[in-house]
Amino acid sequence: MTAPFKLYMTGDLVLDEPNADFFFDKTRPLLAEADLLIGHVEVPHTTRGQESVGDIPAPASDPENLKAVGRAGFHMVSLAGNHIHDRGGEGIEDTIANLTAQGIVSAGAGLDLAQARRPALASRGGLRVGLLSYNCVGPKDGWAGQKRAGCAYLKIITHYELENANPGGPPKVYTFADPDTVEAMQTDIAGIRDRVDVLVVAFHKGVVHTPAHIAMYEKAVSRAAIEAGADIVIGHHAHILRGVEVWRGKPIFHGLGNFVTVTRALTAEGNDNPVRRAWAEKRKALFGFEPDPDYPLYPFHPEAKNGMVAACHIDASGAISPGFRPIWMTPTGQPEPLGADARGRGVADYVAAISHKAGLKTEFAWEGDRVVFKGA
Repeated sequence: MTAPFKLYMTGDLVLDEPNADFFFDKTRPLLAEADLLIGHVEVPHTTRGQESVGDIPAPASDPENLKAVGRAGFHMVSLAGNHIHDRGGEGIEDTIANLTAQGIVSAGAGLDLAQARRPALASRGGLRVGLLSYNCVGPKDGWAGQKRAGCAYLKIITHYELENANPGGPPKVYTFADPDTVEAMQTDIAGIRDRVDVLVVAFHKGVVHTPAHIAMYEKAVSRAAIEAGADIVIGHHAHILRGVEVWRGKPIFHGLGNFVTVTRALTAEGNDNPVRRAWAEKRKALFGFEPDPDYPLYPFHPEAKNGMVAACHIDASGAISPGFRPIWMTPTGQPEPLGADARGRGVADYVAAISHKAGLKTEFAWEGDRVVFKGA
């Protein structure tokens, strides 16, 4: 029997600390299993450019740190997100050039909108894989234009509706994507569909630091991508896992959470940037959590210690068996792979719980050390 092609996809990569290779060490055997490995680079790696204004900019990371991504075995990365433009066009240009020099192809950002919408393409083991990447969360200053560097995007509209006699009380929140940008995404998908065997669409989406919750637009845009021809949809941005589902036979990973995401920029103590320090304090009140003090490089929601690597197996006929490998974030900031033991089952149970809480009906089973989706 021919072994399946293994397509693995990870959560966010934020490499703000020196000796970046260290943070991948526990997962190297797992990552080496992949025939093709996809990640998401969250911030620019550059020494150039001016820090952006208008949102909460992330600090640019050392270009040397990005080289750890190639040494960890990544082949493709998505770039569309709310921080990739935080050092303007120079930061995007330098980040893409750094990746290209490592042989890593990227999608989702560029020096203009045409470049940002251009797919990443890779062929390995006789399988042609394509990747498209879109930012759903803003800020508008980071969106690419006809002559402006930035990222590919979907414009999401938010409407608040008061549904009882309580002015100033909690509203119901409606979110939906601007149809023109959805159509543009579907045009991109149609344009690449015949050139690849497997097409992955990555969305930067969701409400940060909030367990289980999937906003209204997230299901709609993910399903629209599949209906247009995507084979797999993955999500980043929330910095915490989201549920998974199967739509028309295709898997949607609504949020892969964090992978190597080490930073001090979201810690209030010792933060010399007043804007980032204020946000580090505000987000704890907004989202109701306190980072674990034993995790100095990982200032995220305590439930964000649960993690996964999406692990899709593709057989000779092209059929996709979706699943994931559980991981756990350690105090050092290193993700640790887990198997089908009590700890791994705890993470799998967490994924099942948040999926069902979000109204997704996915059921799971174990296949060795991989959690698979029943019926997919």
